Amino acid sequence: MATKFHNLSDYDSNTVPDASNMCFGIVVSEWNPEITSALLDGAVSTLEKHGALPENIHVKTVPGSFELIYGAHQMTLNGGFDAIIVLGSVIRGETPHFDYICQGVTSGIAALNTKSTIPVIYGLLTTEDMEQAKDRSGGKYGNKGDECAIDAIKMAKF
Repeated sequence: MATKFHNLSDYDSNTVPDASNMCFGIVVSEWNPEITSALLDGAVSTLEKHGALPENIHVKTVPGSFELIYGAHQMTLNGGFDAIIVLGSVIRGETPHFDYICQGVTSGIAALNTKSTIPVIYGLLTTEDMEQAKDRSGGKYGNKGDECAIDAIKMAKF
């Protein structure tokens, strides 16, 4: 369903398992920090809302969205995590760079999910402009970080 018809922060809290015994890794891109910081805040607050202890939420930063793949892969190798969340924001520009980054990150995270025993949750915003990114990182369409946190809890319990 398109985001414009669904708020990313809406969910039935009765369907979310208790996360108090879970440990999460979050890899967040430093690129577009206004957006990625908001995504991170949403993810962390939602994990904590469902019982995750602050000391069981481990955040690492990477320079850009393409590096999310490496960061997530390292977290799968280091173990101890029940799920990993990747958060980034790519906003279309004037060159095909947008397409290459979006496709590369999508393929890389998909590959990690087929090879790892730890779910890696895809939280990359791919938007046409800054307004769309803001709308999906705490604006009128909710926060993709909230959605990723719920997905991480559910997939950790899968």
